[in-house]
Amino acid sequence: MVRDMLEDSGYRVIEAKDGHEALILSKQHRGEIQLMLTDVVMPQMSGRELAEQLKDRRPDMSVLYMSGYTDDAIVHHGVLLEGTAFIGKPFSPDTLARKVREILDALVAV
Repeated sequence: MVRDMLEDSGYRVIEAKDGHEALILSKQHRGEIQLMLTDVVMPQMSGRELAEQLKDRRPDMSVLYMSGYTDDAIVHHGVLLEGTAFIGKPFSPDTLARKVREILDALVAV
């Protein structure tokens, strides 16, 4: 569903079923990946662990975390650092599109 939301907003999406597949797809993809959208809590590998592993290969890639937990709860439990890009579930297609655009625009401004 999230892939469809992003594609409907005009973004190209590489979809992975889990963190391990994301690592493989990232390694195989020769082009730029500007943004990774990942769930915070996933089986076998957390979104934070995935982002840390990918940052070595893709240092310019931004990360947007999503979760059904509130951002305060996630920061309070040390899962994410304060100020980390985050979107709470559930979200609308418009909310997701605005958040992604905000992060990508910040990349251009740097």
